[in-house]
Amino acid sequence: MRFLRSSLFKIVFYLWTALFCILYLPLFWLPRNGLIEFQRIWSHGVRILLRVIMNIKIEVRGMENVPSGGALIAMKHQSSVDTFVMHTIVSHPAFVMKKELLKIPLYGRFCVNTGMIPVDRDGGLKTLKLLMQDSAEAIDQDRQLIIFPEGSRSLPGSHVEYQSGIFGIYKYTKEPVIPVGLNSGVYWPKRGNLVPGGSIIFDFMAPIEAGLPKDDFMTALEERIENSSAQLLPIH
Repeated sequence: MRFLRSSLFKIVFYLWTALFCILYLPLFWLPRNGLIEFQRIWSHGVRILLRVIMNIKIEVRGMENVPSGGALIAMKHQSSVDTFVMHTIVSHPAFVMKKELLKIPLYGRFCVNTGMIPVDRDGGLKTLKLLMQDSAEAIDQDRQLIIFPEGSRSLPGSHVEYQSGIFGIYKYTKEPVIPVGLNSGVYWPKRGNLVPGGSIIFDFMAPIEAGLPKDDFMTALEERIENSSAQLLPIH
């Protein structure tokens, strides 16, 4: 039964996504805000499909910690859904993403047109400087900059070393950082079938104040995100 429900969800999900890609073709001329609203409709659709087909709810905690304008958000990353539903949670997200994702047809162009921030992970100091400048610009434009400090998806309960790029942005922008724990990998795993019946929880915690030294900041960030994510795992 789990295989059948997961397979049905994936089929409908890809059809829903393909439909929006087709609809997007004549909308290249839209301004960024219009494209963001277009993407928000798709994102709401993903949430509906999760609820109807998989009986998976999206629960958001701590939204009082997220301003409506510019913000710096550091999230745990366990699943594709971490990016799929954020347009329904914050007002104007800007993701720091792998440059390789821009090669995906249509999706890559959409990311460029909506102002996502691609990063060449082998680009060295020049790339890091550009990342910090682009991040500051996004926050100045009242966008919520979202970065995954682990760099890639991790399995629930596993530990991946946090990369220091988040500290560079934190220091350069002089912004507090909102840590986010989650449990999405339990229900929409990195590989395999989705698990029906449960709640994917996003836990937005109180910001880490600006101006901390690197070691203090990285320790606080990792502890808060990892502790929150561990507490959100189901108890067997």
